[in-house]
Amino acid sequence: MVSVAPVQYDVIIIGGGPGGSTTGALLRKYDPNLRVLIVEREKFPRDHVGESQLPPIGAILREMGCWEEVEAANFPLKMGVTYTWGRTTDPWVFGFMPDSAVPAKPERPAKFEGWRTMIPFQVDRAVYDTILLGCAERHGCEVRQETKVKAIHRTGDRIDGIELADGQHISAKYYIDASGNAAVVRRAMGVKCEVPTLLKNVAFWDYWEKPAWTSDADPRFTRIHIRSLGFGWIWSIRISQTRTSVGVVCNAEYYKKSGKKPEELYREALASEPFVSKHLKEATTRGHVEATNDWSFVVDRTYGENWFLVGECAGFADPILSAGLTLTQSGGRELAYTILELERAEHKREWLVQRYDELQKRRVRQHMRFAEFWYAANGMFDEIKENCSAIAKEAGLTMNATEAFRWLSFGGLGDDVPGQVGIGGLDGAGAMQVLSRFTDTKAEWAISGRNVFKLNFAGATESTIGMPDAGCIRAVKCWRRGGKVLAEHGVQAVVIAALQQSPTAEDFMAYMNQIDGSGTLLNQASQVLELMVADFWVMSTTKSGRPALSMSTRQEGARIYTDTSGKL
Repeated sequence: MVSVAPVQYDVIIIGGGPGGSTTGALLRKYDPNLRVLIVEREKFPRDHVGESQLPPIGAILREMGCWEEVEAANFPLKMGVTYTWGRTTDPWVFGFMPDSAVPAKPERPAKFEGWRTMIPFQVDRAVYDTILLGCAERHGCEVRQETKVKAIHRTGDRIDGIELADGQHISAKYYIDASGNAAVVRRAMGVKCEVPTLLKNVAFWDYWEKPAWTSDADPRFTRIHIRSLGFGWIWSIRISQTRTSVGVVCNAEYYKKSGKKPEELYREALASEPFVSKHLKEATTRGHVEATNDWSFVVDRTYGENWFLVGECAGFADPILSAGLTLTQSGGRELAYTILELERAEHKREWLVQRYDELQKRRVRQHMRFAEFWYAANGMFDEIKENCSAIAKEAGLTMNATEAFRWLSFGGLGDDVPGQVGIGGLDGAGAMQVLSRFTDTKAEWAISGRNVFKLNFAGATESTIGMPDAGCIRAVKCWRRGGKVLAEHGVQAVVIAALQQSPTAEDFMAYMNQIDGSGTLLNQASQVLELMVADFWVMSTTKSGRPALSMSTRQEGARIYTDTSGKL
């Protein structure tokens, strides 16, 4: 029997990557009395795949207190993505905001304000992760690099302590697994994983120096370049002024049947794609092709008696939407808030841990679902649409494959920014525009042409959901029904208040314009209303003689458009 060491720390975090660093930094920021240890098996800096961010990450960096340092590292600004994907072979662009919103000569380094709150980075993880770990250390976390965990000692669902490779035994009040694919705690505690998706891919990648960056049409920013292959796709991510990450993703079964070695398949894929081969013609490679199973999965639980999982050891969504890094740091923030509140003991423990568990798993599942939509739109995995119909039937809805595909692809958006609508950098209008492009049909809004909108809480139960702010979790009223949650928060709260006052479209528009005459709130509220109708929180009808909402979606716009420059 292993002797239990006396409690030496409040929190031990296994893994010093973005998940562990974010959690540790925010724990110490809001409670400097906490004794936090981060153990990391490697020596930073070190390369790591997963270099692309989504907009919500900027606010987390600011809250951690390292925005200025990350910005000063001069990582390329990520405006969005260019694709050859869907029904056309011409490159098309998805942007987080219109190109025209960016100044002609952006100031670098810049403050976190205005347009810069909407534009994330593409980062060299060797540099980025070192900055984040240093931030956690400055906040007062004890950091031990090149320190491997040899064993997790447990009694039932409780961790008694950890044993390091040098034989040292240490213990804490809470343990956090932020070890990514190593999943040190997850494996030791026997946590099961589910693969609720048809997407089972593998990825191969390497790093290239001095590629031809003439492909970037605008010197102010860059985009990820995604190029379709007959059997998968290629990513090209500029992570510094001279370095790029280039990877190939394909179905695991295809790779297995090919009989090729990773480097062979990788080289052949790059050579087969004209844009990429031209792009890398004069570049030099690191010469070390890495590989991983890129299988989407989610755990059955993210916590135990005194331990938590955070980041990619808790769940992973296919990288087509570049969500991994943002989901990891968002999860780290949520976990820090959870532990801070557990220490305050002002909320019930079960409410706090179940809130964390539900949120992390739901976010991963939503990104999986949206990734399936993305793949199906590219002519891959046709069985996905039929599977959507079966899922809808289980929810008590009778829909054909196409209807169910749309319902699953766009229902439940809104967790990137609580109370709003968005996923993968797309708001509701952007999602509609992508649907229109992928299906080559006009995307119809359920609220367009309707003029009466009545709230529908039939069968729903009133509950609370936690909203994190300034180190605390605030309980906010919400409604729950059939796995769906409607929080009276943000724009959702404004929409609920408007419909409680009057159900007519005319009064709805007047209510929004009275609060914000610019039309911005009305635009956001209309997208939220569309989501609420899709999820049956609102029942919409049309009565003659009254003004109705008018919503439409074009395939081409300021944020999503076909490239005509010939440079992408």
